[in-house]
Amino acid sequence: MASTAEPYHLPEEALEEKFLASTGPGGQNVNKVATACQLRCDVFKLGLAPAVYARLKSLAGSRMTLEGEIILTARTHRTQEANREEARARLTELIAKAHIAPRRRVKTKPSRAAKARRVDEKKGRGAVKQGRGKVRVE
Repeated sequence: MASTAEPYHLPEEALEEKFLASTGPGGQNVNKVATACQLRCDVFKLGLAPAVYARLKSLAGSRMTLEGEIILTARTHRTQEANREEARARLTELIAKAHIAPRRRVKTKPSRAAKARRVDEKKGRGAVKQGRGKVRVE
């Protein structure tokens, strides 16, 4: 989804990176080198508006802890640097999405003519059903 907001800049003091042993491609290298990047972001250090914080909390879901940290793990690439870039990009995208306010729904009301047509239609259907009754011999 293309967002209209400019990319959000992440302050370094709000981020904490840890590198873990990864799974997936890499052969024996996987067992020796910690390439997966776990990125922790303290949301309170970002200084977000309350509405943006609420949207971020709902977007993050289970990735947000009770202490207000978002934890993202990137392990699809073979190098630390590529995984670090992916984790930061995903976090930036998440925060940018939270900055986009949803459009308000405008309530609509059926016109008087539309209401009249609906009632006429219902009466017509009722008349058809009324004509399906048992035939009485008088």
